[in-house]
Amino acid sequence: MKRSIEDTSVVFIGAGNLATNLAKALYYKGFRIVQVYSRTEESARTLAQAVEAAYTTDLASVAADAQLYIVALKDAAFVRMLPEIVAGRENALWVHTAGSIPMNVWAGRVERYGVFYPMQTFSRQRMADFRQIPVFVESNSAEDARFLKDIASALSGKVYEATSEQRKSLHLAAVFACNFTNHMYTLAAGLLEKYGLPFEVMLPLIDETARKVHELEPRLAQTGPAVRYDENVIGEHLQMLAGEPQMQELYKLISESIHRHS
Repeated sequence: MKRSIEDTSVVFIGAGNLATNLAKALYYKGFRIVQVYSRTEESARTLAQAVEAAYTTDLASVAADAQLYIVALKDAAFVRMLPEIVAGRENALWVHTAGSIPMNVWAGRVERYGVFYPMQTFSRQRMADFRQIPVFVESNSAEDARFLKDIASALSGKVYEATSEQRKSLHLAAVFACNFTNHMYTLAAGLLEKYGLPFEVMLPLIDETARKVHELEPRLAQTGPAVRYDENVIGEHLQMLAGEPQMQELYKLISESIHRHS
């Protein structure tokens, strides 16, 4: 008899940005979220109420009879708390959601384990559309890998198996494409504020830049003074940043990198 994936009892260890989005996405697809653990009661209670689950702030009180445990904690906290997290629940299937932690972190701790990595930036204030999110899975058994792929396929049309080494490269690339890019928005917002302009004037430019890479290779979509190494414009910009030596150095390094790759 085929196992119904929606009937799987799921416990979430963590109630942050990723956990909130993933738990709600599973819940809306009919999955049974039975419990949520978080260090803070407010976070645990808020997410648990949203998915009709129990909650706890005590790891010793985490249910011991669930079939799937999804750990979505900060990397350092996960590694530090791992022995306590799995204690008494070693026979279940355990997965973490981290991009940079290898699957074998589970080895010797539990029998069945893997990774369930949705590659997206998440915020609790804005629910992501999982239908478009690539989900990368890995497991120490072929059967559980298929099971995790079935769960991922219920949420997304973009499901892949990826090794820990591949996932590390994905995470590194995502830092450049997402985290560093967002930091550039922060710096741009600071410059605009200095000159009495709102950040919203950048939004059409940001949107068009993102749209272009759906149709062109990023290298071919690159524009701006660094592509042609326009020394007059670059020099003027560097002069404007004279009071911000770190931003000035960042501007130089990125401009040189753009020119080398153009």
